[in-house]
Amino acid sequence: MSFVVHKKGLGLFDWVNYSLITLFSVACLFPFLYVFSVSFTDPEVYEPLKFYLFPERWSLESYRYILSTNSFLNAFKSTIFITVVGTALNIAVSFTMAYALTKRSLPGYRWLMGLVIFTLVFSPGIVPNYLLVKELGLLNSYWSMIWPSLTNAWSLIVIKSFLDSLPSELEDSARMDGCSDLGVFMRMIIPLSMPAIATFTLFFAVGHWNTYFNALIYLSDSSKWTLQLLIKTLVIDSNSVAVAQAGASDENVVPQETIRMASIVLAMLPILLVYPFLQKHFAKGVMLGSVKG
Repeated sequence: MSFVVHKKGLGLFDWVNYSLITLFSVACLFPFLYVFSVSFTDPEVYEPLKFYLFPERWSLESYRYILSTNSFLNAFKSTIFITVVGTALNIAVSFTMAYALTKRSLPGYRWLMGLVIFTLVFSPGIVPNYLLVKELGLLNSYWSMIWPSLTNAWSLIVIKSFLDSLPSELEDSARMDGCSDLGVFMRMIIPLSMPAIATFTLFFAVGHWNTYFNALIYLSDSSKWTLQLLIKTLVIDSNSVAVAQAGASDENVVPQETIRMASIVLAMLPILLVYPFLQKHFAKGVMLGSVKG
């Protein structure tokens, strides 16, 4: 007995759904197009409160100007440092701790796992975190953005699940060949964990790159501001010192609006450039910790 499945065309409900989704997607693109268009618009032809789908006249003047200002360059350097150093430490701490938690023979295993799960359920809140950073002497320091967030419970649990799925026979064979615990981790676990490492590198890097609230409460020196904090100041606080530094002195030459849009594009660009190289690993890593069979 055989069954023949006939391919049916799309029904009215499907067409309505696809049409609404397409319209919604196109509508979501307009803000991005506007930001790009204004940032590349020649300051001489720019008109405030006018919608630009495409620049009337292309120009890089806003980018040249914003890249020549000390405020933007300092913010860019701060964000690069926090992202690179923070992501490297996140990966190192998360994978070493998660690997240790895969060993049930670890002294205090249940106690450590209980602490991890407890922090997953309960958060101390903003005030205790601020007091901790203050007592550690990290206020107004780049390390205030890195040390308190070296890892988190969710990342540890997902990475631990991934490491648990690796065949234990590989570790046994490596130990028979004379590898120490560190050798097993570096020569066996790390190479097999590249999809997970690439995935969490992207997660941690995007988190550090987009950090805003922690920079707002921990960094009082404007020379140490991150890109996101500077852009918030440029876009929202129109009468702030940062706007005055970035464009108010040459307002007749480079409009503040084109400077704001150019800053937003420059802040998005590094992540957009890095993501395609991690895409193949990211696609493999999105199912980390899922049920395998």
